Amino acid sequence: MTHILITGGAGYIGSHACKAIETAGYTPIAYDSLEYGHEWAVKWGPLETGDIRDRDRLDQVIRKYRPEAVMHFAAYAFVGESVENPGRYYRNNVAGTLTLLEAVRDHGIQNFIFSSTCATYGLPEQIPLTENHPQFPINPYGSTKLMIEQMLKDFDAAHGLKFVALRYFNAAGADPGGRIGEDHHPETHLIPLVLDAALEKSENIRIFGTDYDTPDGTCIRDYIHVTDLADAHVLALEYVLKSRNSGFFNLGNGNGYSVRSVIQTAEKVTGKKIPVMEADRRPGDPPVLIGSSEKAAKILKWKPRYDRLETIIETAWKWAVKNSNTP
Repeated sequence: MTHILITGGAGYIGSHACKAIETAGYTPIAYDSLEYGHEWAVKWGPLETGDIRDRDRLDQVIRKYRPEAVMHFAAYAFVGESVENPGRYYRNNVAGTLTLLEAVRDHGIQNFIFSSTCATYGLPEQIPLTENHPQFPINPYGSTKLMIEQMLKDFDAAHGLKFVALRYFNAAGADPGGRIGEDHHPETHLIPLVLDAALEKSENIRIFGTDYDTPDGTCIRDYIHVTDLADAHVLALEYVLKSRNSGFFNLGNGNGYSVRSVIQTAEKVTGKKIPVMEADRRPGDPPVLIGSSEKAAKILKWKPRYDRLETIIETAWKWAVKNSNTP
């Protein structure tokens, strides 16, 4: 059985990737510090606890399983925190990934799939965003991901490490089977926050900015179901293994939904009135972020299966209701 090492495999997207990898016939090895990941989310292969900054622990796990490839999800990913404490993000995301890449190089692993982000682009110059859009991130989180992309290009040139970096937009939803889902502390993503308000876990959902140049005045974002993201990682892995090429790919639905439309759709799905509080804009929030995934469709043969906002929210709601106390 072919082993795939998945850093951050106990996290939200990483755990869904473990399921997709196992379904595709591989054995996922989740490597996670459990700082933000959850032991209960590891259901499709073994869990090895460890930090990506711990070279000795990485060596132990790689020697034990001899993985054919690495999927790298382990990162700090709170934009606001990255602005307030950039050193924490550079130390973990950049220095930690460098430690991981050097371990990969020294153990002769030649295939690497990286969880990147549309935050590497910064403020959009045109919509939809394509892979050749200029990359000028506006926060340390996005900067760390862009630095890792550059490291991957350099390791490819120097050591032949073939990689795919997947730049995705707003991950949302939960496993349609209801076995795993989103559980962040603190939670910063819009859809689970809206559903928390529907469950009366919070008093309301705040809308940050109602005067944007959009049809209803609120920000528009591209939501992609987490299962579709996981499927794309499997396709990226098989692309690297078969083609021995590296590349960068956007992952999004190509459709934009405003904050108000997300709330309205959540009310329809849940059958509940969701209280709203309007607030001032947050600095750095662009009015519209929508990605083009034409390259992924053409080269990786990727096509989202859960592309309707209502479907995305239905799976998230099923998970939220099931786990309204503790998963």
